[in-house]
Amino acid sequence: MTRRCLECERPRRHERHGDKNDLIDATLAARHVISGDGLSLPRGSGQREQLRVLLLERRGAVRARTAALNQLDAAIMTAPAELRQRLDGVPKRRLVMTVARLRPRPDGVTQVLRRIARRIQLLSSEITEIDQTLDHLVAATAPDLLTECGVGPVCAAQLLVSSGDPARMTTEASFAALAGTNPLEASSGKQRRHRLNRGGDRQLNWALHVIALQRVHHHDQTKAYYQRLLADGKTTKEAKRCIKRALARHFYHRLRELHPPALTT
Repeated sequence: MTRRCLECERPRRHERHGDKNDLIDATLAARHVISGDGLSLPRGSGQREQLRVLLLERRGAVRARTAALNQLDAAIMTAPAELRQRLDGVPKRRLVMTVARLRPRPDGVTQVLRRIARRIQLLSSEITEIDQTLDHLVAATAPDLLTECGVGPVCAAQLLVSSGDPARMTTEASFAALAGTNPLEASSGKQRRHRLNRGGDRQLNWALHVIALQRVHHHDQTKAYYQRLLADGKTTKEAKRCIKRALARHFYHRLRELHPPALTT
């Protein structure tokens, strides 16, 4: 028997009646499946799916490393005074390596610190290996993305994964809404204003944010645009949001031009 895989769209607000939990969402998803409403084909398969699971693995490893680093700082803070003073002068970039080489103490504190430090080293090696795999896959499928200023393997992979099949992106505005970079109307009476969109694909939004930060410093056109926005009275946050909106427009057209066939085969 052939099984078909479909995506169920996010439940609409009026369907939830103000409530939100996993049971309500699962019930609404089942109703959509039965009725056939709000269903679509998955964003992609093949190498796009490889990129997706690699990004998923990387996010988990980064979160675990951050938690371990916080544990290491907390453990050093409560360590014996002699050991704490010895480690206080070590630069952050060398702290993990130094702690991993500590000699055992009778009180067992250094054994704990060493295990945490070695866990951090292991996670760092795992992240490096993932990044190398992402670099290889992106270079093989969409090398032109890597030539864009501020776009590295991780951000390029996220752009490809989040965009899915270019045929799904009917308009540039729809891609901006997907990325959460489109300002939302929040006017009242004679006051005309917009507010920040906190919806959309937050990983795609993060990728555009990282690219925007790099371009502000290393891309002449973006740097000039940023300075014009500041001169017009925009705050730094508002200016960067404008840049992210412009980047969403730019990468919408770039992704439609690229359309790497290897991603879906």
